[in-house]
Amino acid sequence: MMPAIGLDIGSMTTKAVVVEGASVRARVMIPTGSVPRRAAGQAYREALRQAGLQGEPPAVVTGYGRLDVPFAARRVTEITCHAVGARFLFPEARTVVDVGGQDSKVIRLSTDGRVLDFVMNDRCAAGTGRFLEVMAAALGLSLEELGPASARATRELTISSLCTVFAESEVISNLAAGEAREDIVAALHRAIARRVHGLASRVGLEPEVVFTGGVALNAGVVRELERLVGRRLLVPAEPQFTGALGAALLAETGGTP
Repeated sequence: MMPAIGLDIGSMTTKAVVVEGASVRARVMIPTGSVPRRAAGQAYREALRQAGLQGEPPAVVTGYGRLDVPFAARRVTEITCHAVGARFLFPEARTVVDVGGQDSKVIRLSTDGRVLDFVMNDRCAAGTGRFLEVMAAALGLSLEELGPASARATRELTISSLCTVFAESEVISNLAAGEAREDIVAALHRAIARRVHGLASRVGLEPEVVFTGGVALNAGVVRELERLVGRRLLVPAEPQFTGALGAALLAETGGTP
């Protein structure tokens, strides 16, 4: 097969993946910024450079910014691309939970990988990567520090709101009251896990469950969601690239999931 490229234009980051056969030849992730088409062009060119490819192979594009990419050969929904990417990584996958920069989705798959049902929350950033960024800043921590911090929690607190403004206020109030940062982070992770689990209950969680998107890099959220689900989640090594991977696989097969 000829190399193929997929792009996932997210609200916060743009990802590009080049595949050839069963191998990933390049991965690129850059900030989307205010002009998605510009980020798409940059990611496309850099992915081709890393893969050592000449010319301009057609790209399948997904994500919220897919309509703003003039060079796209095809535009495919995030639901389809995440389903294809997750099944490539984990052929046994029956449910895909994706929590990205500003939205979350749960997709239920048939035994042969077709999308049976899905639910998506793209109206509120609660519990997403952007939410965690704001909470980390309020706590004086980096995003990378959140997962390890929650593992050191010793006291169970409750964050009652996942509205970014109200949750930030709760975090500041807890800090002022002398609560440990680790305990506050763990409370945030539990709140996010409850929200995602509630979303998933609308379509059902059929094992095996794959957790994708940038938030899947947070071990604290993974741990709390596993506790609610009652089983281990399958997390890709680079979960934020799943949608772009699915787009690249669709480009390679001519659009057949």
